Amino acid sequence: MAFQVLVICFISTIVFASILMLWRKHSKTLLPPSPKALPIIGHLHLLSPIPHQDFHKLSIRYGPIMHLFLGSVPCVVASTAEAAKEFLKTHEPSFSNRPAQTVAIEAFSYGFQDFLFAPYGPGWKLMKKLCMTELLGGRMLDQFLPVRQQETKIFIQRVLQKGIAAEAVDFGAELMTLSINIVSRMTVSQTSSDNQNKAEEMRKLVSDVAELIGKFNISDCIWFLKRFDLQGFNKRLKETRDRFDALLDGIIKQREKERRNDNQTGGTRPFKDMLDVLLDMFEDENSEMKLNKENVKAFIMDLFVAGTDTSSVTIEWAMAELINHPHVLEKARQEIDVVVGKSRIVEESDIVNLPYLQAIVRETFRLHPAGPLIVRESSRSAVVCGYDIPAKTRLFVNVWAIGRDPNHWKNPFEFRPERFTENGQSQLDVRGQHFHLLPFGSGRRGCPGTSLALQVVHVNLAVMIQCFQWKVDSGNGKVDMEEKSGITLPRAHPLICAVVPRFNPFPNM
Repeated sequence: MAFQVLVICFISTIVFASILMLWRKHSKTLLPPSPKALPIIGHLHLLSPIPHQDFHKLSIRYGPIMHLFLGSVPCVVASTAEAAKEFLKTHEPSFSNRPAQTVAIEAFSYGFQDFLFAPYGPGWKLMKKLCMTELLGGRMLDQFLPVRQQETKIFIQRVLQKGIAAEAVDFGAELMTLSINIVSRMTVSQTSSDNQNKAEEMRKLVSDVAELIGKFNISDCIWFLKRFDLQGFNKRLKETRDRFDALLDGIIKQREKERRNDNQTGGTRPFKDMLDVLLDMFEDENSEMKLNKENVKAFIMDLFVAGTDTSSVTIEWAMAELINHPHVLEKARQEIDVVVGKSRIVEESDIVNLPYLQAIVRETFRLHPAGPLIVRESSRSAVVCGYDIPAKTRLFVNVWAIGRDPNHWKNPFEFRPERFTENGQSQLDVRGQHFHLLPFGSGRRGCPGTSLALQVVHVNLAVMIQCFQWKVDSGNGKVDMEEKSGITLPRAHPLICAVVPRFNPFPNM
C-alpha cells in the first residue's frame, strides 16, 4: 500500500507540474501575488497549525491580497481592512458561500443542513430568517435573561467556593461550563450543572468538535488522498460525531415524549426553548421552512459549538490581558464600583453605563478575535482590486492580522483599551460595519449570535472583575499569551489562577 501511494504521488507530481506550467503559460488572468508553490502540496509547506499567523507573515511580503494553493484547493487571502471590504461588501454576492470541502464540516453539519455551513441560496435565507427572528432574536434573548442571570450566579458561587477553599481555578474550564450551561438551558432547557459527569461530557464534546473542525486534514486539500485516512482523522471524526449524535437523539426523543404527554393531558411548557421552536416547524406541514430531523440536530450543533467556545475563550483572553496589565484592571474595578456599587452584582442593563469595560472587550476582540479567519468561497468569478478571482476559490479574511494593522491601529500590538474611548472610537461598531474590527464577520454571513455573545461576554467579565482578585503562580506574575490551533482562538496553556474573593454577593457562603 505504501509503495502504491508513493507511485501515485510521483506520477501525480509530474502531471500536476506539467498542467501548472501549461496553465501559467497560456492563462491571461491576473491573479494576486503568490509565493513559489511546490507540486502536489502547493503552499502547504508554508503553513503551521496556526495559519492566521502564517498568512500575516506572508502578507508582509506579498501584499494585502495574495493567492495560494492549499494542495489542490485555490485560495485567496485578504489581510487588510480595505481588502476585506472589497470581498465582503463590494463583491459580497460573489463571496457568500461557505467552502464545503472538509469532511469535518460535512459530518457535524449533517451534510450542510445547518445554518453556519449551508450553501448560500433560498434555503439558507430561510434559515437566517429563522435564526434572527426566532432562535436568536430579541424576544428569545429577553425571555432567557433570568436564565443567564441564574447561571452567572451559579458560576460566581463555584468560583467563590474554590477561592474560600484556597483551590486554584482553571478559568478556561469554568468559563466553558458557564457558556454550555447558558446555551443548554436556552436550547434544550437542560443544565449540565445538575450532573457533573454530564457537564464534563458536554464540555469535552464541544471542545472536540471545535478542534476537529479547525484541525488541518491533508485529505481535504489533496484530491487523490481523500480515500486514505493518513492522519487517523476520519476515525476520530466518526467517534466524536456518533457521540454527539447519540446525545442529540436522546434529547430530542425525550422532548418529543414530553410534548406528546402535554398534548394528551392539556399541559403546556412554561415557555418555549429553541428546541421547541425547531420541533414546531418540523411538525408543521404548512411551515414556510420545511425542517427534517437532520436540520434540527444541525441547528442545535451550531448553537452549541458556535455559542459556547467563542464566548468562553474571549473572556479568558480578556482576563489574561487584565492580569498582565494591572492598571487596566484597577481602572475597570473603579468604574464598576462607582456605577454598580458593592450591594449587588453587575447586570446586563449596567453594561451601557460601563464604557471602559466595553473598551476592554473591544480591545480583546481586536487582539484575540474568537474567529481569527473568516472563510468564504467564490460562487462565481470576480475582479477584485484589479485581480481575477476564479469561481470556487476559497477566501480567507485574516481578522487577526487586520486587528494588528499599523495603518489603522497605533501601537497595534499593545493592549490599550483607551484607544476605544478616544477620538470618537467609543462608537466603533463590532457588528461588521467597520472593516478594521471584524470579530463577528460582516454582511449576510455575519454571526447571528452577536447580541447573545456580547451580553454573555460583557456581564461575566464584569462580575469577575467585581467579585474577585486573580493571581497566577509564575515568577513574574505574568500570563503567557501563546495561541494554539482550532476553529476559534484557544490559549495554548490553561489560565489557572488563585482566587481571592473581593465582593461576596452571597453573604451566607
